[in-house]
Amino acid sequence: MPDAPPPDRPPPDTVADILLIGGGLANGLLALRLAELRPELRVLLLEAGPSLGAGHTWSFFERDLSPAQWAWVAPLVAHRWPGYAVRFPARARRLSSGYASVSSERFHQVLSLRLGGRVRLNTPVARLNGTEAVLEDGTVLRAGAVVDGRGPAPAPSLALGFQKFLGQEVRCAAPHGLEEPIVMDATVSQIDGYRFLYVLPFDDRTLLIEDTRYADGPALDTAGMRAAIAGYAAAQGWQVQSVLREEEGVLPVALDGDIAAFWRGREGLPAVGLRAALFHPTTGYSLPDAVRLAEHVALAERLDAAGLSALIERHSVALWRGRAFFRRLNRMLFRAALPEQRFRVLERFYGLPQPLIERFYAGRPGWLDKLRIVAGKPPVPVSAALPCLLERGRA
Repeated sequence: MPDAPPPDRPPPDTVADILLIGGGLANGLLALRLAELRPELRVLLLEAGPSLGAGHTWSFFERDLSPAQWAWVAPLVAHRWPGYAVRFPARARRLSSGYASVSSERFHQVLSLRLGGRVRLNTPVARLNGTEAVLEDGTVLRAGAVVDGRGPAPAPSLALGFQKFLGQEVRCAAPHGLEEPIVMDATVSQIDGYRFLYVLPFDDRTLLIEDTRYADGPALDTAGMRAAIAGYAAAQGWQVQSVLREEEGVLPVALDGDIAAFWRGREGLPAVGLRAALFHPTTGYSLPDAVRLAEHVALAERLDAAGLSALIERHSVALWRGRAFFRRLNRMLFRAALPEQRFRVLERFYGLPQPLIERFYAGRPGWLDKLRIVAGKPPVPVSAALPCLLERGRA
């Protein structure tokens, strides 16, 4: 009787060594890095829709990535600026921190070119486990490891706030005059929590304008947000000629939780991106975490389902435990500040030195940074802030 294959080698009837379910940011970056560093692996990426990226725009700050990471991510970047602005009722500031955006169009174009036949579009999956995916048409695909990258799933063990947005890419009738992004314009009316407008200039007449709200609930007021975008554009003197496309989303803001319980019951199914609790706890930005995980996985020795699941879980748990400071700040924002006063927390934050702000957004504040952030008179009542220092779940 022949020997069984070792546990880290897929059986002979598999379609791939690694089968990636969902063509979003995390799986796309993982597929790209594996293709570059582990070309001997059979990697197959399945996307339920007609294109990769699902019409999203992913942005990040230049110092979120190392020079080596920039080297392989750069082909995906559609727009890059040398700085950005923020606006608050009592503070307006321009920061010389570089800012960049990956468009879903560029994402789809680059991955399709690099991966070729390793991408299958219009391929929805009905169910899956660590080594098998069943398509909606009944086809069964087996792999050494199946990776779930289909976006966030219910997470009752984590307490989350929500950063929800609706954005429109618009064409202006005349040059808009904006040369750099407005990452936060909180001079607008504060409804549904901390609210700001986010604006990216793609060319001299094209803008992405997003109405964004740090809110207690995930419901999107799409009609109200569309009207707010139109009103904001008019107030800036921008005459919108046409709306080219629209995108919307709800990103998690981590407040509290038990990360060990989050991972229990996964039954050896590896997950990435938001489904693996990999995102900046405060901003919700997920590209830097997705880049780091892609590199981590690509260098791993064992890439069978059990090994990959354990590796990602350890990585996710370590990051969560190391980011307790962010969750304390988030609890102050959501639980200690009145919804219409939440903007004051960010207004005060943007008065801090630029290098500190850069380290905060990169997820790497030092202990002196943390002390500086919380020092002085807090922008929320002290009696309300003190309970926010304690985390109910196991950090």
